[in-house]
Amino acid sequence: MQETGSLPHASQESATPAVAFEEADLALIDALQTDPRAPWSRVGPAVGIDATTAARRWARLEREGLAWVTAYAGPATTTVAYVEVTCRPRRVEELAARLVALPWVFSAELVVGDYDLFLSVAAPDLPALGRRVTEDIGRLPGVRGTRTRLSMRLYQEGSNWKVRALEPAGRARLTAHGAAGAMTGSTTPCAFLPRDDVDLKLLLALGANGRAGYAELAERVGISESTVRRRLARELRDREILLRCDLAQQLAGWPALATYRARVPHGELDSTGAALARLPQMRLCTSVTGSCNLLFSVWLRDLDGMAGLESLLDDRFPRLRIEDRTVTLRTAKRMGRLLDDHGRARGYVPVGL
Repeated sequence: MQETGSLPHASQESATPAVAFEEADLALIDALQTDPRAPWSRVGPAVGIDATTAARRWARLEREGLAWVTAYAGPATTTVAYVEVTCRPRRVEELAARLVALPWVFSAELVVGDYDLFLSVAAPDLPALGRRVTEDIGRLPGVRGTRTRLSMRLYQEGSNWKVRALEPAGRARLTAHGAAGAMTGSTTPCAFLPRDDVDLKLLLALGANGRAGYAELAERVGISESTVRRRLARELRDREILLRCDLAQQLAGWPALATYRARVPHGELDSTGAALARLPQMRLCTSVTGSCNLLFSVWLRDLDGMAGLESLLDDRFPRLRIEDRTVTLRTAKRMGRLLDDHGRARGYVPVGL
């Protein structure tokens, strides 16, 4: 996979594969979502195949950009915000190509709704965030306006979402050993604030390939393999580094992505956010600043699923009021990965401040 900030042009995309994922592939991805760095000797039996077959299947998925394991920073003192960008006609693709090259824009979507681009951005503090939104984004040719919502408390994010294709017994095989790098509790995914140059190099290497072997990591970072093992074990244990297994969701059966802005009474915000996080459709759920105090994104089997979801929300959360909704036309970047029109990984821009 190339490491570049360029966005693949739609005319260069190959046709959608007739069959991208088999059931065993989805179970394999689910296993790596449960424990992203588990050895194949444990992943294979959990999926119901041998270790060699598991490794071979994963190599194909990764090679074709259908699935990947990446790393990013856990909790740290930084500011994360979601920026809604309104663009001039016919400038959306050009702006998307420029924005995905920025390391602090860690995700970017082209959407239909009251604005055109939905960005997830990071900054070391509020003044830096203001400069990035008003100057680095707001002054780009073709930008008509921006709206920023600060992330306050995170209830769900991508590392906790599961394909749910793994049998319970298989999941138990993996969770019995503990899953490294999974998010627990309320935190905010953010750009990396390294202690030293070794931390930074290690995160960059894992961001490109979250399953890189210890020998490969040692060579790339420039320290001994034993030191890599000790340092990485500590950083995963303390959630200084988070790992997650992602996939081309359109080709895997989740082609619809919708993002909602909603309001709930402040006293019910945390309980509502925690309950929403338990819904299987939920990819992102966070409290935010602004007139809408809750923002959440869902992956659905089709757009008709929005009606079913909203009916469920009405039943379970009678005090929740949806104020706005957008549908994603295309995800151009997800947690540093550059994606093509079908959601396949085609490049990587390291996430950073």
